[in-house]
Amino acid sequence: MNMDALLLSLRLALCVSVILLAGGLPLAYWLAFSNWHGKFLLETIVAMPLVLPPTVLGFYVLIAMGPHGPLGKLWQMFFGHGLAFTFEGLVLASVLYSLPFAVQPLIASFESVDRTLLDASAVLGAGRLRTFWRVILPLSIPGVVIAVVLSFAHTMGEFGVVLMVGGNLAGVTRTVSIDIYDHVQSLEYAEANRMALVLLAISFAVLSVVYAVHRRVGRRLWTPWTAK
Repeated sequence: MNMDALLLSLRLALCVSVILLAGGLPLAYWLAFSNWHGKFLLETIVAMPLVLPPTVLGFYVLIAMGPHGPLGKLWQMFFGHGLAFTFEGLVLASVLYSLPFAVQPLIASFESVDRTLLDASAVLGAGRLRTFWRVILPLSIPGVVIAVVLSFAHTMGEFGVVLMVGGNLAGVTRTVSIDIYDHVQSLEYAEANRMALVLLAISFAVLSVVYAVHRRVGRRLWTPWTAK
């Protein structure tokens, strides 16, 4: 079993989940509460990875990361090396590919918050930031949990985008999905099955633990706020 590929996939999924949670919260908040009539354009851009073939998205990201692309030139300027076929490039591509899986559950949770609670918070003198942290976010814990779970699980199972942007460099960009593909291509079905079962078990365990914690802890977090 290729432990390097497994650890790399876990590291990639964790990095992407953290980045998407940090960036997805303000983006989802703006999309949920903004009155700008043109916000559907941004919503369309966020949702594009849901309908685009992974190879198409991976191709354009690879071009942007190349030596003549804007991201590649900028990365070269600051860090002295290219961005394509690196772990950092995988993280960036994975963030773009998994963006809707994090943002859309957050938007749905934010929009489901009772607006009378937001009005009451404003009447009591709370600003938007305080209202977000004290009212909106506690009531949106289920959406936050779903966003993190989907981001992590979706990144763990990526193939097309990872292969296009990262290639197949052992210890650098060879993730679990690519490792399984390599074993199948080499007719090593037993090894491919072992790695696939590990990925299946991890996915099942992550979903089970998160939903169990959500049922027990999530309610404790937001019930006190609904009682006030």
